[in-house]
Amino acid sequence: MPAPLPVFLRLLLLFKLVAPVTFRHHRYDELVRALYKVHNQCPDITRVYSIGRSAKGRLLYVLELSDYPGSHEPLEPEVKYVGNMHGNEVLGRELLLQLSEFLCEEFRSRNPRVLRLIQDTRIHILPSMNPDGYEVAAAQGPDMSGYLIGRNNANGVDLNRNFPDLNTYFYYNEKYGGPNHHLPLPDNWKSQVEPETRAVIQWMNAFNFILSANLHGGAVVANYPYDKSLEHRFQNPHRTSESLTPDDKLFKKLARVYSYAHGWMHQGWNCGDYFPDGITNGASWYSLSKGMQDFNYLHTNCFEITLELSCNKFPREEELEREWLGNREALIQFLEQVHQGIKGVVLDDNYNNLPGAVISVTGINHDVTSGEDGDYFRLLLPGTYTVTATAPGFNPETVSVTVGPAEPTLVNFQLKRITDQVYPVRRVPGGGPRSRGKVLSRTPKRKDTATKRQHRGPA
Repeated sequence: MPAPLPVFLRLLLLFKLVAPVTFRHHRYDELVRALYKVHNQCPDITRVYSIGRSAKGRLLYVLELSDYPGSHEPLEPEVKYVGNMHGNEVLGRELLLQLSEFLCEEFRSRNPRVLRLIQDTRIHILPSMNPDGYEVAAAQGPDMSGYLIGRNNANGVDLNRNFPDLNTYFYYNEKYGGPNHHLPLPDNWKSQVEPETRAVIQWMNAFNFILSANLHGGAVVANYPYDKSLEHRFQNPHRTSESLTPDDKLFKKLARVYSYAHGWMHQGWNCGDYFPDGITNGASWYSLSKGMQDFNYLHTNCFEITLELSCNKFPREEELEREWLGNREALIQFLEQVHQGIKGVVLDDNYNNLPGAVISVTGINHDVTSGEDGDYFRLLLPGTYTVTATAPGFNPETVSVTVGPAEPTLVNFQLKRITDQVYPVRRVPGGGPRSRGKVLSRTPKRKDTATKRQHRGPA
């Protein structure tokens, strides 16, 4: 029997099997290799795919983590993280690569918390939305003198000012009446946006995302919608203007979850700014038009916040480990927030799935819709709610539901098709209306003789 290996050799083999976390900046080719490295280490729970190309043709890669990668499982919510929207704000890019590697390693180590997260959630990670801008910033390095070098895409456009402006439509509808969710895109929207923005919008429409965070740098605060104020005032330290969504309490809770799980964000004083609890309403900080987080809320089922994670937009490599340790727990806790409120399936009377059914909550003027499999997810704080499901051609169904602080409450709906449809009056040649001006339904109820005689028309 061969002698046991010395301790240091066994440790060496262990570290060769489990790659150590590397705290360094990744250029585009290195980023791609890092994503595929995670996929090769955890092929059963990961998938790498592209949502499109940048202005210079670089593929926008996403890493998916799920127990069934490539498939939506009914009643399993979809979550996304987006980093490096501004090319010179690089910490989010590196944190998302670290998170990908961490989730893979902890899954292989059978960490119960990570196992549960991967099994119950479909996670999509886009480390860099603006790879072209990043390459410009990275060429300058951490000591770059230009604060905005690499911020925009290759066409010189700020991608966080490039989404269709749906806030204006919402403010109009709020005042004069109209939909409060899934606001439509302008007919010519594709010609108005950059390739990266177009790819992300198509990505949002391809998946029923429920929760999202967009990782930035330059401050340390969790920012929640709306970003655009009704008056669209610009930043003024003496005059702020909050712009609150119908889900303001929920958004504040989501922002606080990240802030208090973060190493120091919750303290409030960071980068020369003060934000109570480390959170802020976007418009109260400064008004921003055509931003991505407002667009998520107004066009899709997704609740997105913006995370400003570092005073220095391009931190040095020796700072990355501290930043990772300060954000790791917060990144995990935020993903777990998708498992709250209510969820369920909307069916018709023949037990077929009903996609596009509208789920309304009394008192919250913002609806969500069911996905292609008929499943829906409505994030809610603990409490008792009156919830209604509606779909064209079906009678609505309303229930009262109590939401707890832990797992989401399962609320299924089965909508009955409308049968008593009203049809126009039929006229006969040379006579008046067959029903003396009354409108008949297709399936009239049985009536007595006198009633029958009324509906036979003139004798």
